[in-house]
Amino acid sequence: MINNKKISKFAISIIEKLKRNKYQGYLVGGCVRDLLCGIEPKDFDIATNATPEQVRKVFKASRIIGKRFKLVHIFNRSELIEVATFRAGEEKNNQGELIKDQSGKIIRDNIWGNLDQDTYRRDFTVNALYYCPISKKIIGHKDGIKDINQKKIVSIGDPQHRFSEDPVRSLRAIRFSNKLNFKIDKKIKEAIYEKGHLLSNISNARIFDEFCKIFLNGMAEKNFNKLNSFGLNKFLITTEPKVNKFSHNVIFEALRNTDRRLKNNQSVTPGFLIAALLWPNLINRSLTKGEINLRKFFRSMDPVLRNQQKITAIPRKFHSYIKDIWILQLKLHSRIGKQPYKTLKHPRFRAAYDLMLIREKCSCETKNLGKWWTDFQKNDDKLKKLLISSLKEKDMQESFKTFGFSKELI
Repeated sequence: MINNKKISKFAISIIEKLKRNKYQGYLVGGCVRDLLCGIEPKDFDIATNATPEQVRKVFKASRIIGKRFKLVHIFNRSELIEVATFRAGEEKNNQGELIKDQSGKIIRDNIWGNLDQDTYRRDFTVNALYYCPISKKIIGHKDGIKDINQKKIVSIGDPQHRFSEDPVRSLRAIRFSNKLNFKIDKKIKEAIYEKGHLLSNISNARIFDEFCKIFLNGMAEKNFNKLNSFGLNKFLITTEPKVNKFSHNVIFEALRNTDRRLKNNQSVTPGFLIAALLWPNLINRSLTKGEINLRKFFRSMDPVLRNQQKITAIPRKFHSYIKDIWILQLKLHSRIGKQPYKTLKHPRFRAAYDLMLIREKCSCETKNLGKWWTDFQKNDDKLKKLLISSLKEKDMQESFKTFGFSKELI
């Protein structure tokens, strides 16, 4: 049923070594689900009855991570495999701890158990399947394979209770539904509406991780639309698409751009997407009587980032990257003398150029700024000089006032 050739050799070697040391070891969760659905897995997770400390003793190239949910990362030169110990959940007779807050959210879950108990700690039936590449047997939740065949996302246990334990399951249900083209069970839909607000209690680091999984995997626009239907976008992005046509257009063009790049095997980064998604917020804060106020523009950059930081952590390395892209939007309009040459050499030029194309595509009026810079990048000195000399100062000043956007859009 599953072709072992599609499984990481390193993951199989870990399971073999666990078994040689008298422990159980199974591939689990998304990789098993994806293999059964004919999708090539990106990650291979392993579940075992060995405790994190026992796994650490068996594998020298490993480290224990996490407090809320202890795991072991085993690594070689090119791969990192996550190994989790079977959880027992609510069982109180086991060593370890299960701590919940007042809303029922699990703060810490490190009560070890057996495979059967672990099955019922997982979120959805399609993710509760365990595969042994040695015996080639699939075990786990009794409805797992059935729900895969019926193309349904079904909760293990009452979703109202399970989503209180971990509100991120709302986001995961939507993401899996789109990725697999599966229907979401009615009870899960009701739980998303009822428990979605609990996402505001989730750490910004976890939400950032989900942000990347949702918007940087080739289904950004589709995921955004489904999140929007459940009213969950506000827990991922501070920009509100309903504020004005400009915000709506920029958001969707940025998401489509990300999807296109992934389809074309081009690189994507959360830094660029965040810069694009937050651009309408920056512009709306920078306007004075319908025109850009440069003092407001520069003073608004940090507050816009801080507001987003409250809901999704933004790694520090992206802060200057995002601000550089924003500032370069100004410099792309300054095309006098040697300035275009300096702008072209900037390490963030390409990302800034891409954002400019998104802006221009969203604009009702076209100033041909994108075409000018597309031509200026060509390896032709004569063309560069001609492009600079052909500019009309009046046109540059007019486009600079509103960054090339019509006033209806901003």
